[in-house]
Amino acid sequence: MPTKIEKDATTGQDTTGHEWDGIKELNTPLPKWWLYTFYACIAWGLAYTVLFPSWPTLSGHFGGTSGWTRRGELAETLAAQKAAQADTRAKIVATPIEEIRKDPALMGYVQAAGRVAFADNCAGCHGAGGAGAVGFPTLADDDWIWGGKPEQILQTITYGVRNANENSRISDMPRFGADGMLTAAQIGDVADYVLSLSGTAADPAVLERGATLFAENCAACHGEKGEGIQDMGAPRLSDGIWLYGGDRKMVVETITYARRGSMPAWSERLDPATVKVLATYVHALGGGQ
Repeated sequence: MPTKIEKDATTGQDTTGHEWDGIKELNTPLPKWWLYTFYACIAWGLAYTVLFPSWPTLSGHFGGTSGWTRRGELAETLAAQKAAQADTRAKIVATPIEEIRKDPALMGYVQAAGRVAFADNCAGCHGAGGAGAVGFPTLADDDWIWGGKPEQILQTITYGVRNANENSRISDMPRFGADGMLTAAQIGDVADYVLSLSGTAADPAVLERGATLFAENCAACHGEKGEGIQDMGAPRLSDGIWLYGGDRKMVVETITYARRGSMPAWSERLDPATVKVLATYVHALGGGQ
């Protein structure tokens, strides 16, 4: 049924035909300023979709005629920041870490840039602040598999551990159980002896057998008393610090199957200045030698 349109007796304005409790709705035109603003917004919206990235397409999106993108703007901002830091970063590359640590200006930059680079590239494995996790060494203590001196840390970060890089640090622990080099009973004796090196008590007869087996199979890498040999990447076994856990079950598992964790060669992913910043930052976490 069509809506009845009539004029309001008081204003002379057309009504919409709607009435509620005796109150009739007027069909009052929108103000000119509002209409002009609305039309201007439509025009601006259409112009925007032509100038800037907007409409989706089957293969992506319309890129706009202006050539501007937020990603491009970010790239320009990052490039400008990199250019502003170029002198400082070049100086870091050319300066030994020991000297960087003595330079307040360079060390201030390292602390700020290193915190960001570490969070972006290292914290996922080594934890915030280098706290470490199972299978990932703590970087804030003084127990280092490959050495905690500045140049040793730089070498490890630059080329990584057990990866395809020709300069990667390599250590290869035998799988004493999986490859049949020792029996399960012998592995148990060795595990008990290894745990005794950090104060765990065991049967003297077991320790005697374990000591003999350790001397024959393990001491060449880990040292006669389990003190570790950093040049070989063999961890110390006498300090109660364990990368994969120090209970008997985990030690037996390590001896049986070995551990062969890998670390990327960060020189293949990061520029030399960032690698140097990371090495200096890691050394300053509190455990550097």
